[in-house]
Amino acid sequence: DVTKVPRLAAAMGPGCRRAVSSYSSPQVVVVRDGRLGTAYRALQLLVLLYFIGYVFIVQKGYQERETGPESSVITKVKGVTQSLSKVWDVGEYVAPPEGGSSFSILTRVEVSAAQAMGTCHEVSMGGHRGPSAACHSEQDCVSGAMDASHHGVRTGRCVPGGSGRSCEVLAWCPLHGGSSSESLAEMAAQFTILIKNHVRFPRFGFSKANIQAAESHYLKSCTFNATSALYCPIFRLGFLAEQAGEDFAVLAEKGGVIGVIISWDCNLDLPDTECNPRYSFRRLDPKGALASPGYNYRFAKYYSWNGTCTRVLTKAYGIRVDVIVQGQAGKFSLIPTVITLATALTSVGLGSFLCDWVLLCCMDKERRYSTPDHPPSTTKLTFPIPMAGQNAPYSHPLLLPINHHCSGRGRVGGEGRAAARRASGAVGNTLELGRVHCWGGGPHAAAPGLCCRTAVTAPLCAQAEPQGGTAQLRLQPPRDSVTSSMG
Repeated sequence: DVTKVPRLAAAMGPGCRRAVSSYSSPQVVVVRDGRLGTAYRALQLLVLLYFIGYVFIVQKGYQERETGPESSVITKVKGVTQSLSKVWDVGEYVAPPEGGSSFSILTRVEVSAAQAMGTCHEVSMGGHRGPSAACHSEQDCVSGAMDASHHGVRTGRCVPGGSGRSCEVLAWCPLHGGSSSESLAEMAAQFTILIKNHVRFPRFGFSKANIQAAESHYLKSCTFNATSALYCPIFRLGFLAEQAGEDFAVLAEKGGVIGVIISWDCNLDLPDTECNPRYSFRRLDPKGALASPGYNYRFAKYYSWNGTCTRVLTKAYGIRVDVIVQGQAGKFSLIPTVITLATALTSVGLGSFLCDWVLLCCMDKERRYSTPDHPPSTTKLTFPIPMAGQNAPYSHPLLLPINHHCSGRGRVGGEGRAAARRASGAVGNTLELGRVHCWGGGPHAAAPGLCCRTAVTAPLCAQAEPQGGTAQLRLQPPRDSVTSSMG
C-alpha cells in the first residue's frame, strides 16, 4: 500500500534520530581483590613492555619497510697455480668466465686419455663391466638402444671385452683408458676474489655500493677486513673456507659450495653512512654426504690429431661460490605508526578479558565484588507534625531540591524526575513530586517511626524526629545495596 510508506518513514524517523544521537557505555564493575588486581596490572605492564621494547625499538614498528632490494653482482678472480703437468691461470680454472654471482674455481682435475669417435666394448659407469653391458649373444644387444647408464649407442654386436663379452657401442673410445689426477690446491687458497655489489631500494629512491674508494688504486693494495676495510670486498679463497668453518685441503679434494651472504639492513631515518653491508659465510651443500659428495662436473677439450677429431675429457672438482644479496630498508611513516599504536592500545584490554574469565570461572561467585565509591547519601524531608495522638494516615506536599541525588532503592532517577516535572512541574529550585503519604508513628520521639511513599518512589521507612512542631524524615537507601559506576 503506497499510503503506508510515509507513515512508516515518519514512525522510523524519531527512532533513527535517537539511535544516531545516543551513546551506550558498558557497565564497569570495580573488583576489590588483591590477587586479581595485581595480575591485571602485571598483564598490562607486560603488554606495554612488549610493544615499547620489541615492536617499537627492536622491530621499528613506526617505519614503512621494503625488503628484497634490486641488486647487481660482478666478480673477478685473480691468481696463478701449478699442477704436475702445467701452470694454470684464471682463464682455465674459473668457470664460467663471465664473472656473475655464481662461479666455480677448480682445485683438482682427473684427465682421461685421448679419445676419438669409434666403436668399442661397453663398460659400466664405474669403470667395470656391469650386468647391463654383459652379453652372451647378439640377441642380448639391441641395435640402436641407448640408456642413461650407457656410454654410447649399441651397434647390436656382442664382442670380447675384459674378462668376458660385452655389447659394442658407438662412443668416444677408449672408455676405460684410465685417467690421471692433478691437484691445483697448492696456491688456490691464495686466489683473490673481488665481489662488487650495488643495491637499490626503489620505494625510497636509495642506492648504495659496497665499494667506496677515495683513490683509483685503492683496490690494488687492500683486502677485506670487517673493521678496518669494510669497503674493500677482496677476499682470499682460503679466507672464505675458513670463515665457513671448513678445512681448505679437504674442501679442495672433494669440492663444495660456499655461500657469501651480503646483508643490507638500512635505517633511512639515520644518515647514509649508517647503512653498511654485513658479510657472512657458510657452506651450502650437505657436508659428509655418502651419495655423490662434494661438487664436481665434466668438460672436454677438442683438437685434431692426424686428421682425426680427438678430445680430452676432464672431471673437475672445485669450490663453487654463490653470492647471495639480501636486505631491507625502513623509514618513518605515519600510517604504520598509527596502526601499531592502535594495536598496542587494543592489546592492553587483553588483561581485562583474562581477568574477567578468571573472575567468572575460577573465583567464588557468592562474594560481592563491588562496593560504593562513597557512602549512601541521606536526605531530610520536613513535614508538619499531626496533632497529638493522631496516628491515622495523613499526606502532605513533597518538595525535593532539583539537584537532589540519592542511590539504591527509592532513588529518584532521570525518568522519575522527568515524570515529576510533567506531573507537577518545577517551582524555583525545588521540584514538587506530588504528595507524600505517611502512616504510623506519631509526634513523639518514642514513636516507632514513619513509613512514607510517593507516586515516583518506593515506600521508605524512617525515624521521625520532633523539632518544634515539625518532623524530619530521613530517606536513606538500605546498607546492603550494591552500587556500580558507569565507565
